[in-house]
Amino acid sequence: MFLSQQPNHGAMDTPTPEEGFTALTDDAERNRLLAEMAEQSTDMISRHTPGDWRFIYASPAVTHLLGYSVEEIVGVSAYDLYHPDDVENFQRRSPSVRYERGLYTHTYRFRCKDGHYTWLESTSRTLRDPVTGEIREILVVSRDASGRIEAEQTNRRLARVLESTSDLVIFTSLDHRITHLNESARQALSLDSATPSADLSALFTEAGYRLLGEAAFPTALRHGNWSGELEMRDRRGQTIPVSLELLAHRSYHGDMEYFSLVARDLSAAKAAEAQLKAYQADIEHASRLVTMGELASSLAHELNQPLTGIVNYLRGIQRRFGDQAEVRWQDLRVPLEKTVDTALRAGGIIHRMMDFTRKRAPVHEAMNLLPVVDDLLQFCEPNAERHNVVLENRITLTDARVVADRIQLEQILLNLIVNAIEACQRPAGQAPLKVWLEAERHGKQLEIRVRDQGPGLPPHSSDKLFERFFTTKKNGLGMGLAISRSLVESLGGELWPLAVEEGGACFCFTLALADDDTPATTN
Repeated sequence: MFLSQQPNHGAMDTPTPEEGFTALTDDAERNRLLAEMAEQSTDMISRHTPGDWRFIYASPAVTHLLGYSVEEIVGVSAYDLYHPDDVENFQRRSPSVRYERGLYTHTYRFRCKDGHYTWLESTSRTLRDPVTGEIREILVVSRDASGRIEAEQTNRRLARVLESTSDLVIFTSLDHRITHLNESARQALSLDSATPSADLSALFTEAGYRLLGEAAFPTALRHGNWSGELEMRDRRGQTIPVSLELLAHRSYHGDMEYFSLVARDLSAAKAAEAQLKAYQADIEHASRLVTMGELASSLAHELNQPLTGIVNYLRGIQRRFGDQAEVRWQDLRVPLEKTVDTALRAGGIIHRMMDFTRKRAPVHEAMNLLPVVDDLLQFCEPNAERHNVVLENRITLTDARVVADRIQLEQILLNLIVNAIEACQRPAGQAPLKVWLEAERHGKQLEIRVRDQGPGLPPHSSDKLFERFFTTKKNGLGMGLAISRSLVESLGGELWPLAVEEGGACFCFTLALADDDTPATTN
């Protein structure tokens, strides 16, 4: 705040006319000018003794600045109001004290009347006796510096956070030249401190930088920010997937000043996501194999019929024509055609099994629902007969086209149908129970329902039905419904149980209806 008590024998010893009121030797005139200035200024003007820095005078601004009245502050030593940490700094001429053209400027903390400390910035100079050169008093002009100091401290804290964060932070000029990178950005992109000045395009893949130019920067200019995912690249050319936030910074008057980019490296997250998808695909594949195992006896029965037919046709030919030297085609045509048809039917069963159990990446495409349901009900028919259950397709929407992956859709339906069949099984000789499918349009979605006449769902089980390994069957694995829900959600739909008053169980799921632009299935 204030000047040291040491004499200054430099330019201040001989006042010049340009130094204004500080060169006046007439105390009355000086006091009159000070009083006029003090009444009009929001800064505090004060005079102090050179020895102990006691207030000789303080302008009225002392009240709103420090809370003291003029009468209370006069006679008080400034050293008594300094923050203890700042007294020693001032006496040692800390960097916060600067000298320029005969004036000392000092920033420090000063105690207010209520006990709290506020930041002041003071400019002071000595007034000397023109004859002896001794210091007569010190004149000080002080202003509130709290806002500036707090802003500087905040900026320092932000700078520390900027350098310590794991996010990649980049500042650029309006022409997309890099002006600053934090440590994380330099390390992740394999850059050195000389990089600022390079063009921003050097940090992104061609597609990533094109997205910035076409979407990110225009959006940020209009709305202040843009966020999205794209790819950066390091100096070695390796790509880095990132989640990016682009901010446009404007001046107080609204003029664009610079851009900042905050990027979060998604490499680990993307790798974990890919690993999770592979794991889910393995689980789904295993579930299909387990389902095939559960249907093995029914499938064996279904295959046994055409194989037995083929053997019978061929043995009939053997018995009839085995002892003949010549055979006419007309005599062989019918049994051979039946043999071929029966073999193709057996092959169709095997191909359907292979398609269902094949492991491949999902392909979402438009497909007609009815053929898929008909094929699957035919596939499940032997299992239903073995459990004394009747399957029905009550879907009347012949033109319903949905967007799905055929294998995934078949797995969803198969899990629900097999569960319904097992819930409805009855001993042979009793009246069979039914399992049927329904469908209904709801806006842009199709709701598909699998219903049965079984005992219904256990009470209070709806919350646990879709948990992995939860099952109500004696030999169940508890994976079917969990996988089915996961598959439905991957297709953008929902799967839930529905209470029915007439008894039995009902599971509903939704699929998006295909529009004219959706690619059609090639199956």
